[in-house]
Amino acid sequence: MQPDGVAIRNGAHVFSLRVYYEDTDSGGVVYYANYLRYAERARTEMLRAVGFDHGGLSAQYGILFAVRRCEADFRRPARLDDALQVRTCNLEFSGAGLWADQTILRGDDVLVGLRVQLACIGQDGRPARLPGALRAALAPLAAPPAH
Repeated sequence: MQPDGVAIRNGAHVFSLRVYYEDTDSGGVVYYANYLRYAERARTEMLRAVGFDHGGLSAQYGILFAVRRCEADFRRPARLDDALQVRTCNLEFSGAGLWADQTILRGDDVLVGLRVQLACIGQDGRPARLPGALRAALAPLAAPPAH
């Protein structure tokens, strides 16, 4: 079951949130690092939406995810009480991880664009194969094939 504010539609996972006072600086603008927190929450809820969670992945498959690379394009600020959405899509799979495009929006306005590379690692910290069941569950969010 998906929590309130979470949906998968049109090849994207959509996570809704609101900007709280604790997320902002003294001017009421979201502190830049909090966008990374929003993106992390969205990826966690994306896993839940397809039937997985971090604890289960660790217990059943012995894997964890670590951010290997993140590129962020900050375009416009979010402010106190804004309703935001984080869209996650265009997943690209490798043997031991994946890439994801994440966009943080306020309505139709793009605030931040993120390109995140996640490494799948074993509990020993070494690269591990992405489980086939997880790859299959995330397939509806995969990048369209190149022409």
